[in-house]
Amino acid sequence: MKKIDIVGFGPGNKNKMTLEAIEAINNADIVVGFSTYVEILKESFPNKKYLSTGMGSEIERCKLAFEKARDFDVAIVCSGDSSIYGMAGLMREMSISYPDITVNTIPGVTAAISGGALLGAALGHDFACVSLSDYLTDRKDIDKRLLALASCDMVIVLYNPRSKARPDSLKDACDLLMSIIPKDRSCGVAANIGRDGEYSKVMTLEELALYEADMFTTVFIGNSKTRIMDDKLVTPRGYIL
Repeated sequence: MKKIDIVGFGPGNKNKMTLEAIEAINNADIVVGFSTYVEILKESFPNKKYLSTGMGSEIERCKLAFEKARDFDVAIVCSGDSSIYGMAGLMREMSISYPDITVNTIPGVTAAISGGALLGAALGHDFACVSLSDYLTDRKDIDKRLLALASCDMVIVLYNPRSKARPDSLKDACDLLMSIIPKDRSCGVAANIGRDGEYSKVMTLEELALYEADMFTTVFIGNSKTRIMDDKLVTPRGYIL
């Protein structure tokens, strides 16, 4: 049976990939992915055959993977996890048109986990992830979700916080959250996780509103118990010390 592995390869460097992800990439005849992700993987898997498409060509990328899978074992790769803002959902939807091809979903370490660890212990309690990209989600739905999470006092992890097309999206989100959350709420950012230029910083929500993040930055907004301790972001579980 012909197959495709949808592989989440984590933040980028090989030592943060799961053994299952490494095995799937090693066993693939062809690796398909977003052009930026392909360049990252070439450092760890230089001898693989790669095919790539650019931003906005996700459907074309999935079609390419399915067509190549008629003759080869294929891995289609996603940074972080393959389901969390990755290709797994789209691949599963499209697989109906390719009943002769088996599709496997292989998870990876998403930016919330790797970034939370880089910051210290940002995800010690309940949390939720929201992407600020309005490419596939209406802005009013994003705002509704942010307000709901702020009102129930959960740690909020923001993906895709800012881009050239959305220079004010992080500031707008912070301003909206400050209608409910105090401006001195403990927050943090993690950027280029697992790659050159890896960086983390803690700050208040008010300071975060002015931070110039990019698409390789993951943002963490603490709950009411989150604290900055020794320049790390710590969300207690609630143990009595």
